[in-house]
Parts: sequence; C-alpha cells; structure tokens
Amino acid sequence: MKHKPGLIVWAALAIGLCWSVLTFAPPQSFAGSATPVEGSKFDTAASLADNLKIYMGKNVYVHLTSGNTLQGYVKAVGKDLVHIEKLAGKDYFDALIRIDEITAIEARFREMK
Repeated sequence: MKHKPGLIVWAALAIGLCWSVLTFAPPQSFAGSATPVEGSKFDTAASLADNLKIYMGKNVYVHLTSGNTLQGYVKAVGKDLVHIEKLAGKDYFDALIRIDEITAIEARFREMK
C-alpha cells in the first residue's frame, strides 16, 4: 500500500502544530487565587534567630550546614538554639538545633483560597 506524499506532509504539519501549541501555550492559571499568609515576613535587617521568632508556632523548613533539611513547628527560640517540634516524617520527635548551623529557613508566604 502506497502512502501519498501529501498525506505524510499534512500529518507532519498536524503533529508539529500540536507540539507547538502544547510547548508554547501560556500556562493555565489555578482555579483559586493565592492570598498572603497573615504575619509572614522575613526581615533581612534582623538576625536569623529574630526571623525564627516571627514563626513561633508555625511550620517551617530549616536547612542545615550538613545539607539536611528538617520540617517542623518552631516551638522556642533562644540565644543559640531553636526548638523545632513535630518533625515531618519522624512521629513524636523534636529537634534542638544550633542557630549557627542553620543556612536557610523556608516558610509559607501564600496559600490557595
């Protein structure tokens, strides 16, 4: 059975058109809209300990110099240590972390409504 050259060209054009639409189409917006979480902020003029105090009782990710990341709720912040409770993935565990071992913190600034 022979294929007509025109059919192959049209099939290639159709595939190319579908690929370009999927690749270059603008992203779809979410059904809801993101709203700011009240009280969420970072203060670049303050210390890491002061920034952690803003998130007392809130869920954060703490990145350590060792490369590990812990997720939990900030329970207490002292001069040199921070207490993170309810560690994700470790039922019934808390962590006491030296603040000078923290390289970064992440916190939720927006949520879907």
